[in-house]
Amino acid sequence: MSKHYIIGMNEIVKTAQETALTSSQNIETFVDEFILAQDVKQSSKDLYRRTLKQYSTWIEKAGYQLSQIARPQVLQYKEDLLASGLSSLTVGSYITAVRRFYEWAEANKYYLNVAKGIKTPHRKQQFKKQPLTPDQAKDLLSYYQDLRDFAIVNLLIRTGLRTIEAVRADIEDITYKGSQRVLLIQGKGRDEKDNFVILTEKAYRPIADYLASRGPVNASDPLFTSTSNNSKGQRLTTRTISQKAKEGLRAIGLDEKAYTAHSLRHTTAVNILRAGGSLETAQFTLRHANPATTQIYTATLNEERRLQNSGEALIDSLY
Repeated sequence: MSKHYIIGMNEIVKTAQETALTSSQNIETFVDEFILAQDVKQSSKDLYRRTLKQYSTWIEKAGYQLSQIARPQVLQYKEDLLASGLSSLTVGSYITAVRRFYEWAEANKYYLNVAKGIKTPHRKQQFKKQPLTPDQAKDLLSYYQDLRDFAIVNLLIRTGLRTIEAVRADIEDITYKGSQRVLLIQGKGRDEKDNFVILTEKAYRPIADYLASRGPVNASDPLFTSTSNNSKGQRLTTRTISQKAKEGLRAIGLDEKAYTAHSLRHTTAVNILRAGGSLETAQFTLRHANPATTQIYTATLNEERRLQNSGEALIDSLY
């Protein structure tokens, strides 16, 4: 270890001691300063604030002061999060925020980076929601008689939209890119509508029929609105879409917990692959930043192929 490194670490320790990071008030002050220093979207700053607030609360409940936290305490925090029943993905976001905080604290000579090298939990690559087969998708669409409900479920199952993306859509978001009709969307974790899905004729026509049934509308109106007495004409909620999707799934015999509105997004991805589309096509359609996220959808197809092409049956044909 170099002499310069040791001197640098000593300076950080001295600075940390001088700043007396001992109270929750001081923790919150440093979190505020950390967030202000981040060159990220507002949604990311909000996530940092929520996750670091949770970390601050854990420190208080555990009876520690921030100046007492070392690597063993951060590891214990990680274990406590996992033991609480949170998903690996959620715990990972908490640990990432803590690591970024300590990286910033060390760079500013406030505190040693005691979270350096602490890994996020391994994320299991498995479906939480079950996709529909093409026949099940047809049965689901046949269930809906209401123009709005059919337009929504049809849109989700053909484009892979998330429910929140459908809720955020306005009428004016239907536009063209070249010769393709598209719906501009505000995706997951985004602050603006900087992405889109393509509206094929089968995806667009039910929307057009639904909008025609609403009578006079403004371009800035929500694409899908409520019809209930206490919120008629207001923007539809994700809860309503989820309820309508679940209603249809139950009606066609898919009542397990694995079948929800989010199953429609999985259905889009898997059926792209079933139809001969590439992983890249599925990735672009679902707007996954990481190709590895799309890769998990091959698990369903691999299982289907495994069951349809039984090696065991081939053995039985021989002896």
